[in-house]
Amino acid sequence: MQASRPYPVFDGHNDTLLKLELQAGTPKDGSFIDGNPFTHIDLPRAREGGFAGGLFAMFVPSVVARNGELSFNPADPANFAEIDQQTALGLTLRLVARAERLARASKGGISIVRSTAETRAAIDAGRLAVMLHIEGAEAIDTDFVALEVLRAAGLRSLGPVWSRSNAFGHGTPMACPSSPDTGPGLTDAGKALVTACNELKIQIDLSHITEKGFWDVAKLSDAPLVASHSNAHAISPSARNLTDNQLAAIAESRGLVGLNFHTGFLRPDGRATSDTPVELMVRHLDHMLSILGEDGVAIGSDFDGCLVPKEIRDAAGLPKLTAAMEAAGYGRELIEKICWKNWLSVLERAGI
Repeated sequence: MQASRPYPVFDGHNDTLLKLELQAGTPKDGSFIDGNPFTHIDLPRAREGGFAGGLFAMFVPSVVARNGELSFNPADPANFAEIDQQTALGLTLRLVARAERLARASKGGISIVRSTAETRAAIDAGRLAVMLHIEGAEAIDTDFVALEVLRAAGLRSLGPVWSRSNAFGHGTPMACPSSPDTGPGLTDAGKALVTACNELKIQIDLSHITEKGFWDVAKLSDAPLVASHSNAHAISPSARNLTDNQLAAIAESRGLVGLNFHTGFLRPDGRATSDTPVELMVRHLDHMLSILGEDGVAIGSDFDGCLVPKEIRDAAGLPKLTAAMEAAGYGRELIEKICWKNWLSVLERAGI
């Protein structure tokens, strides 16, 4: 099943910059511009699948496997160990530099975008629109000096926590079945971070945060609530997914949730297996649409940070998802909203 032609996709979350950084100098070191079989996204497959851009995460892992891959074994506590600020800032700066170098080497094929207007212009011109995001704010000091500098470098979205604790709050484990109510909420520094991000027009991302942290952000933030890569807890009862009450709060704020492609967050049994049907992704979309409405659902693939259904496989496989939407009766207008228009609209509402 294949859509008649690729829809443009603006993706709410991927870990491609980190994967490229970790694979540098290893046998898996490949070219993002000419093609890299060891990543989910490269420029040729982005063009093939309609991947027009997205929020490119800068994440600092607790553990890296020897082959340059991320290591997210949820049974190993080492994968969730806390990271010190200087270590996190050092790698984050390397990822900013990697994005800038990719854009320069692409000779006009990639743009680092800092606003919704720049994003629209890049997509219209056929350039890959890369907006910088931090997943887990370990790189940020509690005086927010690094936040100011990274914002000047292009940072426009930030998740206070990944699935571990830091100075700002606490993340949910990758547990299933589990409620997202797994620990405390924001610290005082985390509450100050929300206020600072609101002032600087940096989007706050609620994926990975505990339920108490979610409600802390909802109470404090004056921007639309966004979970860039999360699914419906009612279908897959993972701690990483959102309850109907959380989805309703996001809807009330005129916010957005991006569909996560990770099979462990899609399946009712929580198993991470590529043998997961694309139709299950549509089931999550259906549920989220029923609460968030047509303007509140988008895509947040988690490419290069997760195990995706084998029918999708990588960025070139995105038309398989849109074909499944078409088969489920979604019209072109709704598919376009989910694929890219809703992300640009919520960024605009956030003042970005």
